[in-house]
Formats: sequence, structure tokens, C-alpha cells
Amino acid sequence: MNSSGIILITGGAGFIGSALTRYIIAQTAHSVVVVDNLSYAANLDSLASVAHSNRYSFEEADICDSEAMDRILNKYRPIGIIHLAAESHVDRSIDGPKAFIETNIVGTFSLLQATLKFWSSALNASEKNQFRFHHVSTDEVYGSLGPTGKFSEKTAYDPRSPYSASKAASDHLVHAWHHTYGLPIVSTNCSNNYGPHQFPEKLIPLICLNALAGKNLPVYGTGANIRDWLYVDDHAEALYLVFSRGRNGESYNIGGEAERTNLQVVERICDFVDEFVSADKRKGKSRDLISFVADRPGHDQRYAIDATKIRQELGWQPRFTFEDALKNTIRWYIDNPAWWQKILDKTYRGERLGLSNVVVNA
Repeated sequence: MNSSGIILITGGAGFIGSALTRYIIAQTAHSVVVVDNLSYAANLDSLASVAHSNRYSFEEADICDSEAMDRILNKYRPIGIIHLAAESHVDRSIDGPKAFIETNIVGTFSLLQATLKFWSSALNASEKNQFRFHHVSTDEVYGSLGPTGKFSEKTAYDPRSPYSASKAASDHLVHAWHHTYGLPIVSTNCSNNYGPHQFPEKLIPLICLNALAGKNLPVYGTGANIRDWLYVDDHAEALYLVFSRGRNGESYNIGGEAERTNLQVVERICDFVDEFVSADKRKGKSRDLISFVADRPGHDQRYAIDATKIRQELGWQPRFTFEDALKNTIRWYIDNPAWWQKILDKTYRGERLGLSNVVVNA
């Protein structure tokens, strides 16, 4: 693959997309074009560190807009696409599934059509051979695990929520376009991400910010649901490896090797908040703010990733331990109130999901 070509990242102003953009600009010679429609979870402030790079460009566009995608593809002529644009919050998918169908299924279809047109008609033979469409998905497409076992690339799909069903559909579309039309693709399915710049409705930043504010920390059920946690910087490195070196047509699972119950995660966040914030600036011990509420519908019990394939084929493994990365993450949120306060002021004012009453889950 060309070591200095242009990579187009959809959803690049989101949490994972911005981390990947920062990684590629910092660690490779590639240029990046971020395509994002700047929906509620997008934040250009997360790209501030690369915004002035001559290898970074931004295009405000929706992947459902085929004319816009045709224009962008022909303008920049990327060597590949890493497709991260998606609706991704399970609770939002339960309350309003339509947006998930439109973005995750119809949007992926529209992007595939635009990409296929570009790949088949605008590129020469050499460019076609090096082109790659990388689809980024989730481990939630596999359903729920019992107390043992892990998801591998051969695990049958069994999505349980509108979100996971929409991502499963998009996964199948991408592989169908490869097998039917020959479009060169790779795909990845990751476990729960965390790290700096994550939108505050997600578990870890939400608990951190509620604890800082001395607000209630409601947890679904008994907090016994288990997730495998993946630090976003580790994920970014894995995504680039798969994009640049993964085998055409293959899927790769990416996990953090850090299974924790939701309650364990919440308790460690509380501990780090109490460690970093002096007692006179807190309203007692953060763990005392934890409360348990009725579980959400169809809440999957356990996710766990078998990352043997990416480890053996590409030599990837997480570089950060959960404890160290979580500590760094909580420290970042405490040190960067200007980043998240703007989001809270803009996003939550007048909405149903106020910061003080969002039920936390992974």
C-alpha cells in the first residue's frame, strides 16, 4: 500500500474517528480527509491538535448524500476509506431506531455504492489493487455470552438491540459488496472503547462527570453486566494495521483483554476521582453516589473478544493496561473541563437525557 496516500475517514470528528485521525497524522506519512455530518456526537475540538496540519482536510457531508460522496472521492482520490460514521448509542437506538437504520444501514449502502463507482471507474489498475474499504463495527453484533467463551471471527451473528442489528446489517452489506462486486474490503469488530474525547453520554465520561458534580450515579440492574474494555489509542493503532496490512475480504476482532463488570468500572472511576480531587472539593466519597435502577430492555449480559487472529497475523496487542488507561482518562476529563462543558451546555440543555439522570450502561 502507498505509504503516503490520502485516507478518507468517515465519522472522523467522532470519538474513535478523531483518535484514528490523530494517530495517522502523528505516526504515518499519510494525509487524512475527515468526512463528517457533525451530528450531536461529533466534535471538531477533538481534532484541534491536527487541524493546522497540511496533511489534514475536513469535509462536512453526510454519507447518505451520494452526490457529495462522489464529489469528495473524485476530489481527493483516496487510497482507501475507513468507515466509522455510525449511530452508536444503544439506549438511543431503543428510543429512536429510525436514525440507526438510516445512518448505519442506508448510509453504509450509499457509501458502498459511491465507493464502488469510484473504485471501478475512476482508478487505474494499480490504484485499484491498492485501494481498501475498511468497515469498522462492534462486538455487539454477536449477541450475548454466558460466563465463559469469547467472540471470534467465526461466531454467528445474534444482534439483540436496534443498534447491533443495524451494525450487523452493515457488516453483511460490506462483505456482500466484496463477494459480489469484487470491492476490496476489510472489516473489524471491536469491544467497548474508552479514553479522552469520548462523548459524555457514554459510561466512563458520564460517571466521571457526575461524580465530579456530586450527582447520582445510577447503574442498570445490579451492575453485573460484563464488557471487554479497549483503550481508544490501542484501537486506533489496530485499525491502521488492519487497513494497511489486513488480508483482503477478512474480518478481525479487536479487544482490550480487560473484562470488567459495569459496577467494577464505576467503582474504579469513583476511586480515581476521589484520588485526584481533594476532599474539600467533593461531596463525600464518590462510591456513595452509586444507585441501582431497573435494567434496560434486552441488556446483553457479557461481551468478550478473542483477538488471536489480529495478534497472530498483524502482531497487534494492547499497549495499555485497563488501570493505567482508565486513570489517564479520568485525569484528562478532570484537566479538560473546557472540552466537555461546551458539549454539556449545547447537547443536554432542554433534552430528556440530562446529565444528572442518564442511566449508565456499557
